[in-house]
Amino acid sequence: MFTGIVQAVGVITKVSPIEMGEESGLRLSIEAGSLDMSDVKTGDSIAVQGACMTVTTMTQGGFTVDVSRESLNRTVGLSAVGQVNLEKSLCLGDPLGGHLVSGHVDGLGKVIEFHQVGESWKLVIDVPSNLGTYLAYKGSVAVNGVSLTVNDVVDLDGSTRFHINLIPHTVAMTTLQHLKPGDPVNIEVDTIARYVHRMIKATRITGR
Repeated sequence: MFTGIVQAVGVITKVSPIEMGEESGLRLSIEAGSLDMSDVKTGDSIAVQGACMTVTTMTQGGFTVDVSRESLNRTVGLSAVGQVNLEKSLCLGDPLGGHLVSGHVDGLGKVIEFHQVGESWKLVIDVPSNLGTYLAYKGSVAVNGVSLTVNDVVDLDGSTRFHINLIPHTVAMTTLQHLKPGDPVNIEVDTIARYVHRMIKATRITGR
């Protein structure tokens, strides 16, 4: 589990296929940047751009992960060299600064707007309606692994549009600063909202 509070911005420095063939996954070499790696070992989990990944080897100043083709098909930002948000997994007793994030990306959203408004930044994203079901005013959502608060939700024909207000610190300390209209982003809905939705649906079916 994670909190959606990005601990460092790292860099994917090398991308190589694990095996031959179009269905092969990828091996990523990642420089950890300012992430404290002193307590990280092979087998630990690190969220990379919002996707939970297992450390396969430790390197000088970083680590490697293997990304399956299934994960690559469901995420963005894990198939090419570039910056990525990094967060180590929670330990019991760690402060929960954001919200409970599993690192299991639910789907992709598309950036509609991203621009500065006063001292803050306005981010507007469209997601498929099946994900929009889990979004609520003042609820939580993870975008590229960053825990954010939803400021507005509008249901459209076939999609849902939500608005977020970003403080300058969040923009400066994450890869969100590079977003532009049209960019795809990794979306993970709130875990609690997911379970509430399931319980309501089950109650309607069973009548109990």
